[in-house]
Amino acid sequence: MVRVGIEESIDESLLRGFTKEVELVRIPANPQDDIEIDFWISALSSETGRLQWPRLKGVRAVQALWAGVDSLLTLLPPGVTLCDARGVHDIPTAEWAVTAILAMQKNLPFYVELQQRGDWSAKDKAEQIYLLSPGATPDLNAPVLLDEIADKTILIVGYGSIGKAIEARLTPFCPKFLRIARSAREGVESVERLDDLLPQADIIVLITPLTSETRHLIDTRRLAKMKPGALLVNAGRGPVVDTDALLQALVEKRIRAAIDVTDPEPLPINHPLWKASNLLITPHVATDSPMFMKRAFRFASQQVERYARGEALLNIVTGEY
Repeated sequence: MVRVGIEESIDESLLRGFTKEVELVRIPANPQDDIEIDFWISALSSETGRLQWPRLKGVRAVQALWAGVDSLLTLLPPGVTLCDARGVHDIPTAEWAVTAILAMQKNLPFYVELQQRGDWSAKDKAEQIYLLSPGATPDLNAPVLLDEIADKTILIVGYGSIGKAIEARLTPFCPKFLRIARSAREGVESVERLDDLLPQADIIVLITPLTSETRHLIDTRRLAKMKPGALLVNAGRGPVVDTDALLQALVEKRIRAAIDVTDPEPLPINHPLWKASNLLITPHVATDSPMFMKRAFRFASQQVERYARGEALLNIVTGEY
């Protein structure tokens, strides 16, 4: 019988979909003895995973619960099959990206600040954000207090399943789309075209995994290629963006940004990013929803069933992702 390792704290209700052809083995957060298993459903936190892995023996396949597997790649030796959770996070992450874009286009962080101050009359200062954009001019009749998504050009960098889900949810707002992935295909450019496409975009959405190729993909040089006032949205991994370069661009009010991930992470309490202008930060919550664990363990149980029956696993990681 196939022995499947799961985190000790996982609620029993999430395990009902597992086939009776396998034995579920609960693993303590910090095991003191060796545990023999065939298939490991990795821990929710990378810290717990690092404590568990040295005690796990006989593991031949690992199912991550996240789409990003950079932390697991440093643990697993050659010969162990690693699968990511691509598809599990599409809905919440795409909804976060749409929310962040709308919030920034409608200047909601600015208006939340006015609410906290109780200052209705300062709303006219919202036009200063609009005037960051190239060609923007003050309106002689009334200040421009909000912007739109319609007719804007949105560049999605990392056009996988989440990128597609983001585009599907933004399409009703009638923007134009540019797409970049690791390799080119119909309607999608390769990452080599990034420098050419950045200056064309009003909104850039980053949804890439963290690899040696994507670390600091957005640096000082590429931030300088963005349109004045363009919006950078990062829902992928913090180190994909050079933090110092991003902070400088924000301080100089050259761009705007909405980020769910940072580098370092968690972001220290006194880090200057917290107070940067034209920036929305959420603390790495884009994938979180009441449905996350149900979706993750539904997919994991399907993978375990494939493994037990000798069928090919889905989402096998090759290289860095």
